[in-house]
Amino acid sequence: MLTGRESLVRLIGKRRRYLPNRQAIVSNPISQSVLSDERSGGEGDGSSCSNAVEVSVSDWVTCPVCRSNVRGDDRIINSHLDDCLTRGTKRKLSQRTLLDWNFSRGSNKSEQTEVNVVETSPDNDVCGIVNNPSDPVVENDDSLECETSNNRDHILHTPVVASVEKPLLNGKLNHIDSRRPASVQNSRPHNAETVDDIYGYNLITHIVARKFCDKVEINPGDTISLMRDPSNTKDPNAIKVLTADHGITKTVGFLPRDLAQYLSPLMDKFGLHFEGSITSVPDRPLAAIPVQIVCCKKIYIGENECEDNQIFNSLWKHVIDVVKLEKSFPGNTKYQHNFILMLQEVLRTNPHLLTADEKTFLESFISLSDDGQRLFVRLYTRKGPWFRLANISYSEILDCQLAATELFAAGYVCLIESKNDIQKDDLEEVLNVLAVGELREIRSTMNKNSIRGGSRKQDLIALLTSTYKDKLCAIFEKTGVCIRISPKADSLIWRVERLFFLDGELDLSTFLLVDMGIVKYPSYNCIISDQIFSCRDDLLSYEEAIEVAQIMDQALEENNRELILRCINLSDSRVTPSTVRTHESSPVPFFSRFTSSWVYSKVVLLGVSFLEHENRYIDAIRLLKRLLLNFTSDRRRGYWTLRLSMDLEHLGRHNESLTIAENGLLDPWVRAGTRISLQRRVLRLGKPPRRWKTPTFSESVQRKITEVHVQGRPLNCVTGTKSRFYGEDGEQCGVEQLALQYYAGEGGGWQGIHAESGIWLTIFGLLMWDIMFTDVPNVFRNLYQTAPLDMETDSFYEARKSLVESLLQKVQNGMAEEILITSWELHFGTSCRGVKWDNHSLSDLRAIVTCIGGPCLASICRHLAQDYRSWSSGMPDLLLWRFHGDNSGEAKLVEVKGPRDRLSEQQRAWLLFLMDAGFNAEICKVSPLR
Repeated sequence: MLTGRESLVRLIGKRRRYLPNRQAIVSNPISQSVLSDERSGGEGDGSSCSNAVEVSVSDWVTCPVCRSNVRGDDRIINSHLDDCLTRGTKRKLSQRTLLDWNFSRGSNKSEQTEVNVVETSPDNDVCGIVNNPSDPVVENDDSLECETSNNRDHILHTPVVASVEKPLLNGKLNHIDSRRPASVQNSRPHNAETVDDIYGYNLITHIVARKFCDKVEINPGDTISLMRDPSNTKDPNAIKVLTADHGITKTVGFLPRDLAQYLSPLMDKFGLHFEGSITSVPDRPLAAIPVQIVCCKKIYIGENECEDNQIFNSLWKHVIDVVKLEKSFPGNTKYQHNFILMLQEVLRTNPHLLTADEKTFLESFISLSDDGQRLFVRLYTRKGPWFRLANISYSEILDCQLAATELFAAGYVCLIESKNDIQKDDLEEVLNVLAVGELREIRSTMNKNSIRGGSRKQDLIALLTSTYKDKLCAIFEKTGVCIRISPKADSLIWRVERLFFLDGELDLSTFLLVDMGIVKYPSYNCIISDQIFSCRDDLLSYEEAIEVAQIMDQALEENNRELILRCINLSDSRVTPSTVRTHESSPVPFFSRFTSSWVYSKVVLLGVSFLEHENRYIDAIRLLKRLLLNFTSDRRRGYWTLRLSMDLEHLGRHNESLTIAENGLLDPWVRAGTRISLQRRVLRLGKPPRRWKTPTFSESVQRKITEVHVQGRPLNCVTGTKSRFYGEDGEQCGVEQLALQYYAGEGGGWQGIHAESGIWLTIFGLLMWDIMFTDVPNVFRNLYQTAPLDMETDSFYEARKSLVESLLQKVQNGMAEEILITSWELHFGTSCRGVKWDNHSLSDLRAIVTCIGGPCLASICRHLAQDYRSWSSGMPDLLLWRFHGDNSGEAKLVEVKGPRDRLSEQQRAWLLFLMDAGFNAEICKVSPLR
């Protein structure tokens, strides 16, 4: 894979079905190519890149048809309009309409709103926006009563949002349970609100997770009881449902997680006891069982009666709300509630990024029927794009055809209801819904003399596509009515997902993973003082850059060389010093990853790898020089400088290559392995007569690293494959396992693991947990982050310097094991950047931190805190430890290399740092027996 491709794929995330700007991106001419003509064989120095035409933001205008950004040149505008109108639009365009279009440069001030502040506090433990002082204050409104909770786990798994109409009360966001639908959020329970009201109050719920429990024969009316299960590894709030089977108590299942999280503290703290009965038995063996439970035991109120009553009332209200929600949204329709919640949150927090038409369109979704909402979400989460309506059937949707008609009328889906609705552009995708046998039947109706091609599905589709006009009737007879998500709805919902999650790899399935308990996110407060996208133009530019990245990725898959070069060319032309300087001077520098220039730079970097792969070093040099010229404060400058120096050397321009390497060492953004690599290049290229003076870093970078040699019986000796050997036990193993066997035996009786960077990132995450998730403005934007946004920037250490140094002092004083144990017990199973719970046991981690010692461990943690991105990879393969008789220990770090392996510069950088920090570090070279 080309360098930078994997990173670009993660940035793109889930690919979009429709790219609204694709036609403009692919067809728009570029005023001056930054790539040299392939037919030119000259060896230019690359300086001509500075003469390339630079287009500033003010030279772009917004097309009123497709809302994409277009160059402000009359010829380009006219060409773009022709393309837009050719594609067709539902809007009837008159000459007056065309004349009234406003191709204004700059942002639309009427669409910008004042940046609001979202705050969180212990009493208001959710993300909210502080009221504008001019907004009216709502008082004494029961429907907006603020509720206090000190247990953030109550709302951890789903973001909490208020209603769009009345989200605030006295400058604070309402503490409203995230599971409540819009119809429930503004109402309070009218029964059983206090301690004295709960007796005899029936709660209707379900028994779930039956596959993890005993097989019990159940019947309607069977008696059940509840029992806490605090040792449950999946959920410490778990509540088991028990029944008596022939006098033996057995576990039928569990209460839903949403209900258990509120009911469990009531049972633990107040001694509530619940009994009930099974109301009906489902047909499917493992389906949820409807039950009715009732409180049948008095509660205990402590000495602080007022405080206990307040806690009880708050928890009980949440219980009532969850039960009501479960009634409104049964277990198999949670996705509907999650989707609505996501829409409401984006409408509330980002109104300045949406036009009035877009807001109206999104808000109209909430007014659709339950069937319409559920069908849309179901279709949106499937691959598609086209589906046979006759084949769509979901148990929670009563009438799919009626729902489809409603969605079509609202503009959320497109329908093919007759042969005349089949467009040539959609034909291939429509034919794809048919089975091979059905395609053959359609082909058999054709003139036998015209039948050609193979019998594979794609061959049949290609044949029918070429003669589609003659077979529309036969095609429609086979497919019937077809349905797909409309381009408008798809584009807007994609935008909503991106604004909500801020991560292309997260989507609606994230809600499902949390609901099922598969993923648990950390507890933190969202303190928002700055908007990521200050205006709509910034968002549209960012979205178009993501489109270019997706087109680039698809072009690489299809090996479409022309399109690859166009994407490279277009991306480079849109990375200009003015836009980059604007982003780098932002008050929140780590927001730069959400800018178009940052995305384009990743496309350009991938383009550099592509050009180098084709030996087009002149073009690669030109692009690298432009990246270095435009991005003056970027961590990738080290890699760019290294590649530039290497490409210059490929062309035989050694003097220039040396100069670039020397200048790179003066750059503060050149760090870690790339710095070591540049230093070694300077030493290699800078020999007399080019340079007579030896650099000051010569002795440091050329230090000898201890080497140990191990011999083994090889299994394979094929270049390009991973070396395999026979271990001491006769089993096949890799070089790392062979080295572990050596160190466990004659190498010194060491215990050890092959973990590379994983073990260190896990230790760092556990020790730094509270600091990573402490209250820092703007680093947490939703409840689905595993790390703060500034984790891989210099801002991480700078914003938490006092906290980090205080913790590292404790680590240095020998308290690492205590901190590690506490963090493990409090957060086990919670997702966190770098922490791998299943890869390492607590006993191993305790032994490791004890044997490493406080000073060495503190130095590594400080290194990672100051520059996580540069140092989170390349650590030695093996971590070894052993104890002495006096309960003290020692550790060793070993980089293992096979017969055909060599040390990377990042690995060398780590080994040199570890040696400076006082570690016992060495290289183990495995070679075949002679």
